[in-house]
Amino acid sequence: KETEEVFKVKKSSYSKKIVKQLKKEYKEDLEKSKVRTEVNSPTDVEPPLEKTGQIKDIGQEDGTENSEHGEEEMEVESEKEEEKPKAGGAFSSALSSLNVLRPGEIPDAAFIHAARKKRQMARELGDFTPVDSEPGKGRLVREDENDASDDEDDDEKRRIVFTVKEKSQRQKIAEEIGIEGSDDEALVAGEQDEELSRWEQEQIRKGINIPQACIYQPAEVNNLYYQNTYQTLSYGSSYGIPYTYAAYGSSEAKSQKTDNTVPFKTPSNEMTPVTIDLVKKQLKDRLDSMKELHKANRQQYEKHQQSREDSTKAIERLEGSSGGIGEQYKFLQEMRGYVQDLLECFSEKVPLINELESAMHQLYKQRASRLVQRRQDDIKDESSEFSSHSNKALMAPNLESFGRDRVIYQEQVKRRTAEREARRARRRQAREQTGKMADHLEGLSSDDEETSTDITNFNMERDRILKESSKVFEDVLDSFYSIDCIKSQFEAWRSKYFASYKDAYIGLCLPKLFNPLIRLQLLIWTPLEGKCRDFETMLWFESLLFYGCEEQEQVKDDADISLLPTIVERVVLPKLTVISENIWDPFSTTQTSRMVAIVQKLVDGYPSVVNAENKNTQMLLKALLLRMRRTLDDDVFMPLYPKNILENKNSGPYLFFQRQFWSSVKLLGNFLQWYGILSNKTLQELSIDGLLNRYILMAFQNSEYGEDSIKKAQSVIACFPKQWFANLKGDKTISQLENFCRYLVHLADTIYRNSIGCSDGEKRNAREHIKQIIKLLASIRALDHAVTVANDHNVKELKILIEGK
Repeated sequence: KETEEVFKVKKSSYSKKIVKQLKKEYKEDLEKSKVRTEVNSPTDVEPPLEKTGQIKDIGQEDGTENSEHGEEEMEVESEKEEEKPKAGGAFSSALSSLNVLRPGEIPDAAFIHAARKKRQMARELGDFTPVDSEPGKGRLVREDENDASDDEDDDEKRRIVFTVKEKSQRQKIAEEIGIEGSDDEALVAGEQDEELSRWEQEQIRKGINIPQACIYQPAEVNNLYYQNTYQTLSYGSSYGIPYTYAAYGSSEAKSQKTDNTVPFKTPSNEMTPVTIDLVKKQLKDRLDSMKELHKANRQQYEKHQQSREDSTKAIERLEGSSGGIGEQYKFLQEMRGYVQDLLECFSEKVPLINELESAMHQLYKQRASRLVQRRQDDIKDESSEFSSHSNKALMAPNLESFGRDRVIYQEQVKRRTAEREARRARRRQAREQTGKMADHLEGLSSDDEETSTDITNFNMERDRILKESSKVFEDVLDSFYSIDCIKSQFEAWRSKYFASYKDAYIGLCLPKLFNPLIRLQLLIWTPLEGKCRDFETMLWFESLLFYGCEEQEQVKDDADISLLPTIVERVVLPKLTVISENIWDPFSTTQTSRMVAIVQKLVDGYPSVVNAENKNTQMLLKALLLRMRRTLDDDVFMPLYPKNILENKNSGPYLFFQRQFWSSVKLLGNFLQWYGILSNKTLQELSIDGLLNRYILMAFQNSEYGEDSIKKAQSVIACFPKQWFANLKGDKTISQLENFCRYLVHLADTIYRNSIGCSDGEKRNAREHIKQIIKLLASIRALDHAVTVANDHNVKELKILIEGK
């Protein structure tokens, strides 16, 4: 009744059949706990089998061989027993005899036979559990039965432990449903009908397929074997039951067992008894955990709800502002397409613009080269005309001094001479008409006149290039080549969406974008010509002048502010570089003045040009210096004639000498016009070392000493920038002018010596010339030389002359 009441706890969770089986299994376990006994047997006697059919090998160290031997013996004996008649009563009495074996009693042959018969029955019924094949575990190998009686007295104290190490699944289920192992009445209730209950137990165990095997520990068994001691683990301890049962045995036997056995370690998987308080505690803990989980889920739910509300608000806000973004996206897409089309257009037209620009530069270069070559040929012709014939010319009278055919050469010389004299006559006539004939000196005019044929050919080629340039964009819409249209597109972008305009770096891209269009407008722009238009008055400059200035407040670091300076740097400076290298003639004072004016204008008005690290500025200055050095090396020529030839001032050699001298002085003045643009060191190297000391001083020494030399010296000093001498300290001038100062001192001495023995009027003229020389020395800050001249010639007005310089 108590068992049935216990099973009512969770009876609804199981079927009736399962509950019935569990009841039977529980009764069988209680019955088996009474059957287990402790038997002291010698080593040779085979111990009784455990209920699972597994055998512990405690007699041999070599477990494998003993197991095989034991199996063979048991199989042979089982075959013999099968032949014997099976009597139900005898077998029941034999089985019941297993329960009456007292502790310390030696089993007889009938007991051993009953154990074997029990195992054979299990085999026939299919309930025999095979021996565990795990390594380290083996079946008990029994020794020969004939040797069992030899060591009975020696091993009486050895005990064999029959116990279950682990709980079966059935026992765990029984504990969960509330069956307590301490129920004595339930244990007593299953003592009857032992054979039937055992068979039912094996069938249930087979059905649930949970073998209840003992945990075999070889090390402990061997230890027990050598100690000749076994321990019986109580049935209740392995199933979590606080009571232990022994089938039979007196209190003395139990005390002897306790004293002589080594305690067996209790398995670690023991379960505490299930009580109502424990169940309540577990249910309470589970309820608390569920409440905490519910609280966390509730918080997560509220968080998701808040996130959903925020997302809804964001959607509403973005939907309200999506109109402006859509318009911006549409505008940017249109600008993207426009820019792509514009770049594709430029990719086709820019090569044509480059070709036209190169053709125009080549046209101007050819004209400039032709003029320079004509001047060089004229100098060679005049020099050859007034020089003596070389020995080579005497040996080969049909050849001129350069080895060319004399007849052809003389015809060319005559033609060039006639053209040269005609140009000079026209210039002389023009000076007479303007009244400048008195102040003019031969060699100061630039011989850059062209023939009508050359002018016509030049104009025809230039017109052809201009005509071709007008056809470059004739097949293109205005929005893709007009600067105003292109500018308006980007101004709209700048005014509407300045952030994206700035992020796209449009301010840095516009100079490169306008570059080909501006170069096309500057195709015939040449600042060396008097009728050339100033680039600041052109349409492209006026159109881009106020780009990006429509806002009231300028943005910091706005690249559009420097749009025009950047265009000038990238378009105008490269064009000036080409003009300086190929077109500019340093001998022409007019061209030099115009070139200096345009460069000075860029230096003063455009900060990027002044920057020394600017690549385009460096290229321009380098081109200017190369052109000046080339002129100094190729075009300057100073003839040397005896003084008796130069005495005739109407002779050809004298006129040629004077022309070359004054052309050198003019070149000196042209070089020094670059003061303030080129460095002083570079200018002094070119003008003083390269021109004055190398050519002009040589002409001074070859000239007559008198008023003409003083006039020439005054012209040379007038070319020098006054800033060179303003900041000089001491009485000495710059080192490069030291030779020129010595010449002036020598000139004063020569004039004084030539005046000795002359009339008083000539002496007064000589003294005035010496005072002029002192002024010239003071003007170039050569005070030491001025004092020397004054002291040598007894000039007392030195202070007045120096201050009146």
